[in-house]
Amino acid sequence: MFVTFEGLDGSGKSTQASLLRDHLVSLGREAVLTREPGGTPLGEELRELVLRPGLEMTAWSEAALFTAARAELVDRVIRPALERGADVVGDRYIDSSLAYQGIARELGLDRILELNLQATRGLLPDRTFLVLVEPEEAARRQAGVPDRIEGEGIGFLRKVDAGYRELAALFPRRMIQVDASGSPENIAKIVLGQVRDLL
Repeated sequence: MFVTFEGLDGSGKSTQASLLRDHLVSLGREAVLTREPGGTPLGEELRELVLRPGLEMTAWSEAALFTAARAELVDRVIRPALERGADVVGDRYIDSSLAYQGIARELGLDRILELNLQATRGLLPDRTFLVLVEPEEAARRQAGVPDRIEGEGIGFLRKVDAGYRELAALFPRRMIQVDASGSPENIAKIVLGQVRDLL
């Protein structure tokens, strides 16, 4: 199965992705955890570039860099893992580009979706968990020096949050909304309950 986690930085999505991968491994399954951007040599280089604080780039350049990293990850990691029967748990995937670039940066949901479907040859997750937290709380949870996108402020975070909620309404069968205010353990139980049919 291919399951992804989405949400604002600080929502707890990375924690939930790791917990699900660990649970699948405990069941004796091969489970691959990916993160975006990154996960390949090229992807890690692009991650460092696109998230570098203070580096200016246009919205379309940003979208293209994220999509390039994703295309590499799909071809080199995700698709081969699925073909050999492994589970893949993704910390971000196409929905990040739809929310951040398509909606929040106003490049157009359909245009960003088409770009990404071409780059990934149509590979979509079986299930996507949208870990929801209020933008103000997400900002409070972030530690350290903010990256280029985190540093854009609460106004941009609100746009991204609204974008994610719009996506959940558009794709209700694939996207499951999860309240991030509970404990990580309780959230993980909700996630496991939703993936049992995929197992």
